[in-house]
Amino acid sequence: MEVRKELWGRTACGKEINLYTLTNSKGAYVQLADIGAAIVSVVVPDKDGNLADVALGYADPISYFGDGPCLGKTPGRYANRVALGKFSLDGNEYTLPVNNGPNHLHGGPDGFQNKVWESRENEGGIEFMYYSEDGEQGYPGALKAVVRYEWTDECELRMTYTAESDAPTVINLTNHAYFNLNGEGNGNILGHTLRMNCSEYLPTDETQIPLGESAPVAGTPMDFVNEKPVGQDIRADFEALRIGSGYDHCWVIDGAEPGQLQFCCELYAPESGRTLNIFTTQPGVQVYTGNWLSGSPAGKNGHIYENNEGIAIECQNYPDAPNKADYPNCVLRPGEIYEQAIIYAFGIR
Repeated sequence: MEVRKELWGRTACGKEINLYTLTNSKGAYVQLADIGAAIVSVVVPDKDGNLADVALGYADPISYFGDGPCLGKTPGRYANRVALGKFSLDGNEYTLPVNNGPNHLHGGPDGFQNKVWESRENEGGIEFMYYSEDGEQGYPGALKAVVRYEWTDECELRMTYTAESDAPTVINLTNHAYFNLNGEGNGNILGHTLRMNCSEYLPTDETQIPLGESAPVAGTPMDFVNEKPVGQDIRADFEALRIGSGYDHCWVIDGAEPGQLQFCCELYAPESGRTLNIFTTQPGVQVYTGNWLSGSPAGKNGHIYENNEGIAIECQNYPDAPNKADYPNCVLRPGEIYEQAIIYAFGIR
């Protein structure tokens, strides 16, 4: 594995932004950056052996700060939504900034995704560390988060998330990369097919906060148990699709158990033959079909991204779990270690 580090840019206050390139024996490579511990590029072969970048990204590193799509980055301290920006923990109520309608989203406007993380090469992988102070964006406890990336000769991007806190807090970390398996900037993803190991999803209210119990996908446009094109039902007359202007919901991963890797889904682009199989220890997966990508900062290679030109598949805990006691545990206490894993396995068929 060849690892290269270069200076990619500087923040307005002069802080360095590093870019890491990890190249495997097949010449396929990924690029990672300090901003939000971001995935910037994933360059993998198609069925004919031609390499292309399948991850959406920006031309200018500064564009990664404060972008609406959260492109390729690690949102936190709590990814996804927290209802009304409030939650209670051990009898104490906490107030978080509201930045998505009436709700808190992705840790707030100054969340982990908009921070320059410390970084280093370590034992063949790249590790990004961010120290979040007690009270940052309203969250209790000083928290140290680490994201480790490894890139294999089999074109697997392996991500491990760990965190520790000095006081009880809530946490939910994921990656927010957008993929187009025909190559970024090469049309929409509606012809990609998707198969999900998910027989239930979480219906939401109008503001995309889960109502509570999961619902079966069978007989609805949310059913991807059997492979089908992403765009097949995306314009169907269905409440969830109306609320999200397309797919933007959390599915429940069948057979999920804490600490155990489980198959989540397979994305496939018939045109290029590329596949993306995802495995995770997380209990849920938010699938977002890039319904609001139009108007994003300028993309790589002169590309301007429009709606549905990328799909984000975010393995994570359920939205609003801090307010729903029957959802999977999201509380991290002193002496405990938060640990989750996601694998993006790229291939062809």
